[in-house]
Amino acid sequence: MKKIGIALMGLGTVGGGTYRILTANKDYIRKVQGVDLEIMHILERDMTKVEALGVDPAIVSTDVANIVNNKDIKIVAEFFGGIEPARSFLIAVLKAGKSVVTANKELVAKHWSDLEAAAKEGGAGLYFEASCMGGVPVIRTLTEGMQGNHVQSIMGIFNGTTNYILTKMADEGLEYADVLKEAQRLGYAEANPSADVDGFDSMYKLSILSSLCFHKRVPIDKIYREGISKISKQDIEFGKQFGFTLKLLAIGKLVDGKIEARVHPAFVPDEHPLAGVKGSFNACFIVGDNVGDIMLYGRGAGDLPTGSAIVSDIVYCAKQTEHRYCPFDNSAAGVRDEDFAANFESEYYVRMTVADKSGVLAKIAGVFAKYGVSINSLQQTAEDGKASLLFMIHKTGENNLNQAIAEINSLNEVVAVDAVIRVM
Repeated sequence: MKKIGIALMGLGTVGGGTYRILTANKDYIRKVQGVDLEIMHILERDMTKVEALGVDPAIVSTDVANIVNNKDIKIVAEFFGGIEPARSFLIAVLKAGKSVVTANKELVAKHWSDLEAAAKEGGAGLYFEASCMGGVPVIRTLTEGMQGNHVQSIMGIFNGTTNYILTKMADEGLEYADVLKEAQRLGYAEANPSADVDGFDSMYKLSILSSLCFHKRVPIDKIYREGISKISKQDIEFGKQFGFTLKLLAIGKLVDGKIEARVHPAFVPDEHPLAGVKGSFNACFIVGDNVGDIMLYGRGAGDLPTGSAIVSDIVYCAKQTEHRYCPFDNSAAGVRDEDFAANFESEYYVRMTVADKSGVLAKIAGVFAKYGVSINSLQQTAEDGKASLLFMIHKTGENNLNQAIAEINSLNEVVAVDAVIRVM
């Protein structure tokens, strides 16, 4: 039976979960998958984590050379996160001929081509199923389940923290700041939640997944990004009246041969499957030209769900006789501005506060018309000399709407444009 030496870089949440799966299911994996996986070395400086997991201290160190120079180690799983030292360490082990499995979505999104070049140099493999949607096998679905399709679009809820926050706001009528504090207390959100709530995490994942969908490198600087920190419970409640649920969506699609990639809050029609994804769960909705709609759903984070994806990649890697690489140019040199849509179209929800006096609505409607923005419906309420105007806008170009909003904001009668939310 094939015996494969494994090294783990880090014993944090996912690293610890991976260690538990590899040890608890060692015999099962050997029996069912036909590979004997042995953990030979672990990089970890916190010995309390080592003790808590019952790891033999003799195989633990802080020196990556102990992995690079060990000829029996064939696969390295990385759990450091971030760019450095993960990037330097992984390039070193890849050049030494050791395959890498990682959940590090930021590293892959920013340095995919560097890692793959090192893998090719060393004759090693690079596997990152766990980088997107935790335990949900979305990458394997795209690369090995949809070969008979041109993928037309991918859209999903790729971040569990923001989905938890928006679900609580919707279900309990709470404001963003209050739910964020609770999410931090429960461990769903970090002390510095920016990576999640400002959309960076979803952006990294969309970069990877849309690149795989459309066979062109989609760098993060080609992705429009907007977070959820300005969302109010008032807008969520208004959305319910129109039959919408608010989600932070990551969207990648081909429109007239150009790639459109964006991350932002969006109202999703209640009848769409993504509207029913609640709490910290993730989901991905893929459309292929032949298969039609595919929906993947599951836990997008956590020690055992993400560890499950890591172990899946380890087993998959161990059974390969020849490693495959990206079938398109994923370097910066392969990125052309003309491959990406500079503008996109959407329907919109716009809420603003204005002075409650005659002529204001006509003036605002005139500005919308000036930029080709068509109003679908309007709701108006007035109190204490101010009026709240809620517009639903027909599909229009993002640039057109932004120009209209900028001019409307400059009107003396407009107190504030309180919310602009895209509608799926």
